[in-house]
Amino acid sequence: MQGNRLMFDGGFGRTFSILVDPLARTAWHLLHLARRYRVRGRFAETGLEELAPMNLSDFPLLFLLGIFLLIGWSAHAVGKCLKIPRVTLLLLAGLICGPFALDIFPRNISQWFPDIAHMALAMVGFLLGSSFVKKEIKERGRTILYVSLGKTIAAALLVFPGVLAVSGNPALALLLAGIAPASAPAATVDVIHEARARGPLTKTVLGVVAIDDAWGVVLFSLLLVLAEASVGKGHLAEETMKGLWDIGGALLVGGTIGLPMSWLTGRIKKGEPSLLEASGFVFLCGGLAIFLKVSYLIACMALGAVVANFAKHHSRPFRDIGNASEPFMVIFFLLAGYEFDLSAFRVLGPLGGIYIIARITGFLVGGYAAANIARAPDTIKKHIGWCLFPQAGVALGLALMAMERFPERGMIVLPLIVGTTIVFEIIGPVVTKWHLHKAGEI
Repeated sequence: MQGNRLMFDGGFGRTFSILVDPLARTAWHLLHLARRYRVRGRFAETGLEELAPMNLSDFPLLFLLGIFLLIGWSAHAVGKCLKIPRVTLLLLAGLICGPFALDIFPRNISQWFPDIAHMALAMVGFLLGSSFVKKEIKERGRTILYVSLGKTIAAALLVFPGVLAVSGNPALALLLAGIAPASAPAATVDVIHEARARGPLTKTVLGVVAIDDAWGVVLFSLLLVLAEASVGKGHLAEETMKGLWDIGGALLVGGTIGLPMSWLTGRIKKGEPSLLEASGFVFLCGGLAIFLKVSYLIACMALGAVVANFAKHHSRPFRDIGNASEPFMVIFFLLAGYEFDLSAFRVLGPLGGIYIIARITGFLVGGYAAANIARAPDTIKKHIGWCLFPQAGVALGLALMAMERFPERGMIVLPLIVGTTIVFEIIGPVVTKWHLHKAGEI
């Protein structure tokens, strides 16, 4: 150690020093700001807040955005060196900067999260839509369909008896079984994009996470009705129609906007549609879906699928959206980490443990069995289940819906899903990247 600089010998040492030094200095400044922030709080308690030093809430929005993007850059650089996905590092950075650790960001940044999430996930949905090209469907459609159905059904079938054995509550077991199959397309896509993974396993993973949420919504709608029936309420036809409208309405929105987008793509300059054109259509589609109260993620996937199949020059809009999504994804994952409530871990206990084990086992067993039935290559059979662990926004949305219908049981479901989501979101991307590496696709 010499001064504040870490000294190493050799090429790796110089590379490591170049990567770590800026991060170390940034961390030191963040800790310094955190101390000043806490000092300010103590001044406020004594009524001398005018003498307190400034904190990050005193800075303009532009400054905070700059910090977020630089943290994203640091996570990307350090992740490449340590072989850890950027997603995991961003979630941890948001958690460390949040109210349960350093608490250095102003609390009002939470109000950004819904809008940032909508924009980031709309772009993710559009990118996932490119998986549904006719050629890809012919080659891997059978495997994608079987695996998505297999791991969805297996996870639900294993979570239900496990939770029932621990809790003795059929309604609670049905609710958690309906939530378990939900995945996190954003985290999975970011890992694949960052690692530049290519190959049959990667394409299968993208296809599976693209349609996972559709099956998840339908399954949860059915199990929600069964849960209500178990306590003497609920109407099967009404809930089934709501689930079908959520998916069918989204497909209708995406397809309707996708046709004019496909025709306009490349019209301004042959082969070069503009970023404004592509992002405008994606946000228009996502916003209309939110307005109509259907799945904006599925709507944007439908939009991407239509463009991928019908646009004459379809590759450029996906490249444009892929590049433009970077800042949104960084801010989205940082805020997701910031929003994590560590107090949710208190309620995990045996129930959370059995939920995590049953969900993982369902994905591994269901994914392998379904890939075997579909006669997929051995690489997909061995690795597909391991690549699908991340769980985030959709699961939390379903948990909130469960809490609305079952207030008493929802007080157990929501914190449990929040706690397990932290586990799956931080560990899941690491496992996904490792198995893509083992499959030789990175």
